[in-house]
Amino acid sequence: MPTSQFFPILQDYLRFAPWMDEKSRRLPGVMPMEAGNWLQHDEARMGQLAEKARLLAQCPEKVHALSENAMPAAIELLDYVLEELRETEGFEVEEGRASLPDGTLVVLDRDHPLITLSQLVQEDFVIMEKPEGSEEHILTGALLCFPASWTLAQKFMKPLIAIHVPVDRYDPDVAKRVQRMFDAIRPERPLWRANALFYEDPALFQPRPENAPRVKPKLAIAPYVRSERQSLLRLPKTYAVIFSIHTTLIGRENLTEAQAQGLLDYPIEEVPA
Repeated sequence: MPTSQFFPILQDYLRFAPWMDEKSRRLPGVMPMEAGNWLQHDEARMGQLAEKARLLAQCPEKVHALSENAMPAAIELLDYVLEELRETEGFEVEEGRASLPDGTLVVLDRDHPLITLSQLVQEDFVIMEKPEGSEEHILTGALLCFPASWTLAQKFMKPLIAIHVPVDRYDPDVAKRVQRMFDAIRPERPLWRANALFYEDPALFQPRPENAPRVKPKLAIAPYVRSERQSLLRLPKTYAVIFSIHTTLIGRENLTEAQAQGLLDYPIEEVPA
């Protein structure tokens, strides 16, 4: 995979602005996902795939974690993605390998399913499983190359309520509602939401420890708009819940006039700028 410097990592425009839709502007803004609308492919694909390759080469322990017990779910996730790519224009999936729209060949390494996924699609993936006797889903595996102010090592093998530390709004009542949503997700009814984040730094890899100071974004001056399309779906065999994240990052000047105007009264999510 070529280095990301030869390809754009930032998108040209924001395809979906959550503050412009009545359903998504109300937090948490979770909505049913339409069929065929899970994986997203855009003009930043090659740059983002190259950035994933760079991160996995330089700091694999910071972007990849997979428990032994989560291996069946990770393999099922790989197969699930490959099945969708077979129906996606420009992709070709054969026995043992896949071809991207630009002709790049990817060896399908089932011994390292999440790393293989990092070479195929822009999404990051988090595996959430609910072991027998547990009251909450636990993060048992992840390929998280583009964290937005959280750190995988601190969340690995932690339950939902611990994963959301130090989010102030994630109180016990919210935690119960989120867990009920995780329990209720059906394979045929995936969900999605989108957020809006504002940063001074355009890097996609933005880890932040739990005890780091949390500040409100400098909305008036932050030059980069970051939006995550977060999807929740349940795998039909292992029954794991997959949290996938497609990251869009644009310069603020690339918002449309309507999008920029619509930000004025939107409840921006609090993350470091």
